[in-house]
Amino acid sequence: MTAYRLATSGASVLMLDRARFPRDKPCGGGVTVRAARLVPFSLDSVVEDVVDRVELRLRYGRHFERRRGKPLVLMTQRRRLDAFVAEHAVAAGVEFRQGVRVTAIETDDRGASVTADGKQLHARVVVGADGVNGISARALGLRSRRTHGVALEGNLSAGDVELARYRGKVVFELGAIRGGYGWVFTKGDHANFGVGGWEAEAPALRDHLRELCDQHGVRADRLTDLRGYRLPVADPSAPLVRGRALVVGDAAGLVDPLSGDGIYEAFLSAGFAADAVADLCAGRTAGLTAYDRRVKDELARNLENSWAAKHALDRFPRLLFAVARLELVQSALERLARNDPQPATARRLAGPALRGLGLLARARLSSAA
Repeated sequence: MTAYRLATSGASVLMLDRARFPRDKPCGGGVTVRAARLVPFSLDSVVEDVVDRVELRLRYGRHFERRRGKPLVLMTQRRRLDAFVAEHAVAAGVEFRQGVRVTAIETDDRGASVTADGKQLHARVVVGADGVNGISARALGLRSRRTHGVALEGNLSAGDVELARYRGKVVFELGAIRGGYGWVFTKGDHANFGVGGWEAEAPALRDHLRELCDQHGVRADRLTDLRGYRLPVADPSAPLVRGRALVVGDAAGLVDPLSGDGIYEAFLSAGFAADAVADLCAGRTAGLTAYDRRVKDELARNLENSWAAKHALDRFPRLLFAVARLELVQSALERLARNDPQPATARRLAGPALRGLGLLARARLSSAA
């Protein structure tokens, strides 16, 4: 997305990727409407389900469902979404070299270079968009202290799950996994079952996923494309820029700590990065520090609320479940998910409640320690 935006603004862009597209990436594949609104072209051709309902369940027992009447999440698969965006970048003029392995990145105040397949390539700016396990953040000294979540997911085809039961909605199982939740997302011809939580939950993820399947009446041994992955959440103070290089998306640790969503943050940082690089190349700025400030200013409040809710979910799942049932809170969260014109109103309704629960949770944890 960064490459596409830079190319459409007139920049000469070379994009390198170790994989060959289409390639898959572990991800639930849910694009929130607010994320989709950051994309300057339609995603309709890669959307496999449109979600307007949310089903929340507490420890596989109590549950409720809300239909919002407007789309909240667009379901896709990363192998389709990422290839689709890459195709748009190429059509905009980006040179895309696939199957290329980058082994080093160097930068100073004059430019940057990468070593790819043994050859050194020079540029005015390098953007690292290579995910949680990529080289960019590490090579640039930007991989500061991070909190990692872990997740495990698999797919069930139409013959192994009643897709109509889940079509048009997302299902979240709360309170069953520390630091996270279980989920069921439908795609065109299959349903995605997954679980995620704190990194310490990694050894138990297979058991959690088996329980999720058992509770939903499906067979865990029929899951295909089973895969686990890490979710990086960076320290909010961690730098995102070094000289003439910056990192975006998962490479920057821009993941929501509560939901695990990184697509919105990826699209947002891509736009901010493209603006900063364009300003630098046009001589309007002398560096890229504006990108760092802009990302942090935009995401700070959402990050605070998400951390608060995550702590509350761990300590008081029943209370958070009860709060989530309140119509005012649901409306506020829905507005945030869609990026409606009154986000400040939504924050005034949902933010204090989530932060208050988070403070109470942390206080209880501290006193217990």
